Amino acid sequence: MLVTTALPRKATLSPPLDTRYHVETPEGIDLPLRPAGLLVRALAFSIDLGVRGLILGLLFIVLAFLGRLGAGLGSLLLFAISWWYMVLFEVLNQGRSPGKHLMGLRVVQDDGTPIGWSASLLRNLLRFVDMLPFGYFLGAISCLQHPTFKRLGDLAAGTLVIYSEAKLRRPELPEAQPRRPAFALTLIEQRAILGFAERQSELSPARVDELASLLAQPLHVAPPHAVAELNGIARGLLGPT
Repeated sequence: MLVTTALPRKATLSPPLDTRYHVETPEGIDLPLRPAGLLVRALAFSIDLGVRGLILGLLFIVLAFLGRLGAGLGSLLLFAISWWYMVLFEVLNQGRSPGKHLMGLRVVQDDGTPIGWSASLLRNLLRFVDMLPFGYFLGAISCLQHPTFKRLGDLAAGTLVIYSEAKLRRPELPEAQPRRPAFALTLIEQRAILGFAERQSELSPARVDELASLLAQPLHVAPPHAVAELNGIARGLLGPT
């Protein structure tokens, strides 16, 4: 009698929660963006409200000395700051108002390109709809329901509030004369040398000498000058700074 044993099926795990929004550029490059959630956006908006209130308060104190003329100018300034504060900062400051800047946020178009005048005007005009029927009720509901946390103004304008990615910095390497290795290095060898040079300031002299001697053997570097030689090769790999 033939007995068959069923092999256990490999459990399929669902992918972890990931809120990244991927955009493909015209050059075919996949650009991952991190949409900002409701809480951090509310904090940024609160900061902007405080900044606007401070600006208006200072201006009204000055205009109070002008009597009726000051009252008229105050009304114009109230209208201008209320409507144009966010728009000017978003368009002229890479999508960042003071509140967004402090919270590490910026607003962009859905395709990752900088926001334009018409889109910024539309998303900010529709804040009044987001605030209906009280507070920020409709805007909050929309953010919580949408996969990329868009409020109604963002949906209409085709915009997205994202976290600003930190700019990449070139690694700091010890001062050394750039050198070429004796032979072509593999990618793993290049990474090992660069990693050694980048972490050198965090290690003790004894540990530096130990690691340098280990790297020196396969690279045909003389052990007495291993540290200087490896730092020079790292400089050469990194290129001019």
